[in-house]
Amino acid sequence: MDRATDILELIATMKQKGEAFALATVVRTVAATAAKAGAKAIIRADGTISEGWIGGGCARAAVLKAAREAIADGRSRLVSVQPPDVLQEQGIAAGDEQAGIRFAKNMCPSQGTMDVFVEPVLPRPQIIVCGSSPVAVAIADLGRRVGFAITACVPAAEQPAFAEADRRIEGYALPVDEAGARFIVVSTQGRGDEAALQAALSVDADYVAFVGSRKKADALRERLAERGVAPERLARLKAPAGLDLGAITPDEIAVSILAEIIAARRGGQPRGAAAPA
Repeated sequence: MDRATDILELIATMKQKGEAFALATVVRTVAATAAKAGAKAIIRADGTISEGWIGGGCARAAVLKAAREAIADGRSRLVSVQPPDVLQEQGIAAGDEQAGIRFAKNMCPSQGTMDVFVEPVLPRPQIIVCGSSPVAVAIADLGRRVGFAITACVPAAEQPAFAEADRRIEGYALPVDEAGARFIVVSTQGRGDEAALQAALSVDADYVAFVGSRKKADALRERLAERGVAPERLARLKAPAGLDLGAITPDEIAVSILAEIIAARRGGQPRGAAAPA
C-alpha cells in the first residue's frame, strides 16, 4: 500500500471518528527541497504528524504552527518557507503575512523555497436538540439540510419523532465535552424543561437556547440558580431562542433559531479545537 493510499485511509478514519486535524499539501517548490509539490501530511490537533511527509526541520516548525492555528480557528493558511536572503530582497520578515501568505525562514543548507497549503478538517458542527416538540423536530430536519450533525436528546418514548438523527441520547445525559462546535436547543415544551436546561448548561457548548417565553425562561433561571447552577452558566442561556423574525409556525421558529446558530457559528471562533489543538 503506497503512502497516498495510507493518507486517504487515515483521513477517512479520522473524519469518521470526528477527530479534528489539518491536511498540509506542498503546492510549490523552488530549487532543492526535501519535499516536492504534491507531498501531503496529516497533522493532529496536538501538532504531531500522523502520516505523510512535508520535508525536514526547515519547514516543519512553521507548518506545524500553522496547522495548530488552522484547527483552532477553522481557517486555511498558505505558508511560504523561503531563504533569508530571498525574504530580505522582498522586504519581508519571517512571520509576516501578506495577501493571505505567511512567510517563514528556511535556514537549511538547501536554501530552497516551499509553499505549503494548510487546510483544517473539523468535525461537522452539531446541533443537540433536547425535546421532541414540533419546533425541535423542525430544527432537526432543517439543520441536517444545511450541514449540521443532529443529536436527538430525548426520553426513549420520544425518539421516534426524529427519523434521521445522526446520534441519539436517551434522556438528557449530554457528554461534558466533545470535539468541534456544538449548539444546544432546549425545546421540551413543558416536559422536562428544568432537567434538560440543567443538563445543557452543565456542558461546554457554543450556544445554548431555550424555546419558550421570556417569562418562563426567567422562572427557570431562578429555579436553576436555587439548585446551584453558576451565574456564568445561566448567563450563557439565550431565551427566547432565535432571531426576531416575527416567526409564528414551528417551521418559521426553527428557521429563526437556525439563523441565529449560523450567525453564532460564522461570527465566532469554534470552541474546543485549537489549544484543543
